[in-house]
Amino acid sequence: MDQEVRNAALSPDRVQLLAWAARLGAVTADALARRRQMSIASASGRLHAAARRGELQRARPLTAEPAVFTMTRRGLRACGLDALSPVRITSGNAAHAIACARVAVALERAYPEHAVLGEPEVRAHERIGGAAPGDPALARALAALPLPHRPDLLLVVPGRPSGAVAVEVELTVKGPRRLERICREWARSHAVAGVLYLVAPGVGRAVLRAVRATGAGERVAVLQLADLDDTPCADPIPSRA
Repeated sequence: MDQEVRNAALSPDRVQLLAWAARLGAVTADALARRRQMSIASASGRLHAAARRGELQRARPLTAEPAVFTMTRRGLRACGLDALSPVRITSGNAAHAIACARVAVALERAYPEHAVLGEPEVRAHERIGGAAPGDPALARALAALPLPHRPDLLLVVPGRPSGAVAVEVELTVKGPRRLERICREWARSHAVAGVLYLVAPGVGRAVLRAVRATGAGERVAVLQLADLDDTPCADPIPSRA
């Protein structure tokens, strides 16, 4: 059965849900509820239904955190995003995946003129360029991103890849040399207009030290994760005056 026939059997709402999950890599009921402005119970029901159909896979390696849903190969084929790869959730990356899903929704709501790409889509663009889903011009821009580092999320304006903003979600303190290397790479990169670091409590000072040490202050903005939902700014890179 070809892709057009498979997609015809899926409702637009179901395709949209799967495509959103595929591009982010991992989602939660909380993130879906915020995105659709529905109850967590309703969002959870939709995700569990997709899991029963074999389109999503549920994992909950951290009992104190919500369940995380990732794509299966079947789900990727169902929404026509075969070029992307499923994400594996472990106890080591679950908290970060949960945070990235919530950040992605907050960014979608704060900057509706932008699209939010997750790491699976960025990786696919890097790997196969214009053959990946999306804007071929964006694929060329993504190919210029500093490697081996990739952003957690990427904010892009459709048709204007030069205005892309890389988003890093930091929950733990990295070593100073590693942070400085990452900040230095971003400061030198011409593939994005700027970088937004969203940090958990206790992490911001280390990131700010790395930004200052590498002279990346004109390219990198640092904000607290807790402040994201309450930051209505027209520019994803706030003023650093």
